[in-house]
Amino acid sequence: MEIDDARSLAHALQRLVHEAYNLIDESRPVPVLVSRVTGHLACELRNAVCVTQSFRNWELASLHQGVDAYLAARGGADWFGVSGQGREHNDIIDILTTAGRGFEQYDIGAVDYATVSVGPDETMEVVSFGLALTTAPDGAPIAIGLRGPAEEYGKEGCRVEVIATSRESATAAREEIERLMRLNDALRGQILTFGVSEHRGNSLVTFLPRPSLGPAEVILPEGVLETVERHVAGIGEHAEALLARGQHLKRGLLLHGPPGTGKTHTVRYLMGRMPGVTVLVMAGTAMRFISEAAALARRLQPAIVVVEDVDLVAHDRRFSDEGSPLLFTLFDAMDGIGADADVTFVLTTNRAEVLEEALANRPGRVDLAVEVPRPDARCRLALLRLYGAGPLPEADLEPLVARTDGMTASFFKELLRRAVLVSLREGSAGETPSAAHLAAALEEMLRGHEALTRSLLGAPRPALSYTHETNGADGL
Repeated sequence: MEIDDARSLAHALQRLVHEAYNLIDESRPVPVLVSRVTGHLACELRNAVCVTQSFRNWELASLHQGVDAYLAARGGADWFGVSGQGREHNDIIDILTTAGRGFEQYDIGAVDYATVSVGPDETMEVVSFGLALTTAPDGAPIAIGLRGPAEEYGKEGCRVEVIATSRESATAAREEIERLMRLNDALRGQILTFGVSEHRGNSLVTFLPRPSLGPAEVILPEGVLETVERHVAGIGEHAEALLARGQHLKRGLLLHGPPGTGKTHTVRYLMGRMPGVTVLVMAGTAMRFISEAAALARRLQPAIVVVEDVDLVAHDRRFSDEGSPLLFTLFDAMDGIGADADVTFVLTTNRAEVLEEALANRPGRVDLAVEVPRPDARCRLALLRLYGAGPLPEADLEPLVARTDGMTASFFKELLRRAVLVSLREGSAGETPSAAHLAAALEEMLRGHEALTRSLLGAPRPALSYTHETNGADGL
């Protein structure tokens, strides 16, 4: 009997505490922060629903512009923030819930803003923590919460939270915000690369300036540049007509040849030739983001994905037991973009002979391979003109052209720089180095102790010679 009495007493005390809590909870004033949201929704917080969508850190500017466009279409709305300790750790709906129960001292506060990059030399102010009261596409009242990354508190990525009285209203608003976000994407038409960024608010994406090169600045054999342009830019210019005739748009271009011959220079020309196209440059450590780059290219098309030194990740599996771990990631990225996407993969390599055969055995991976060879005499003369020897008569340049057989564009660029240094050391007043200055610089670069320099600039490696000396009949 004593046990039953104790159990009954415990249940009675439990009911008493629960009823006391309810009385206190009902008598406690609703925090201003909560009442502002629930007053707009015309319902208690426990009857509201929240739909959340998360995005990568570097999409905060685009998300902000999408929310701004959404609010503007509905007459605008004033942002307000949240004050209180620990707000950085929690989602907005959790903050409202705990504040309503009196567990945390949250209140209306200032909106948090952040400065993020939206171009090589351009930034913008965006909301990194704030709420706005507006309506859903169906007219129902909603609250929109926008949160930026808070990596120091373990909160990566940015997100939008839509609070409404029904899931349908919240989902419709979230979908419209995302549509407007893509329409106003801050990354569209930019040149981007991945890695650690010096720009605030962009932990993965770096904006690069768009080069400005004319066709006269790209010294290639006759017809090569035109072929490349037709494949990359020409297909895009006729995209609608090609699709109407059942042709695919996605294409792959491989530029191969010795180092220093102008492959990257040609890519830079293409970047400037197509100003409205989004370009994603993948090189070095950025290659681990190839999947993200392909997804961005699909979303921001027309787009170009540049994979520099592709042989580092796409070497033929015959040359190793396992191949590169990024090889299949690259294949998946190239194959995952639909044939109807106006996306070009531009690959460069100094070692075409070691490339994985599977790169070229499927249309849409590589359907045009162009060699960028060492410059012939005509191109060597053009390179001398391009890099600063323009006013000199051709007769003065002919000896230089003859002595630089096999040298690359990088070699000529360095040659002209050294010629200018020679002229400066001699106190020459002219802006253009003379033929004598060029000859002196060339002598310097052709000396034996600069063999490695020439090799680094793309000059042919000298053939190694071996001697075999014998000592006695057995050669020992």
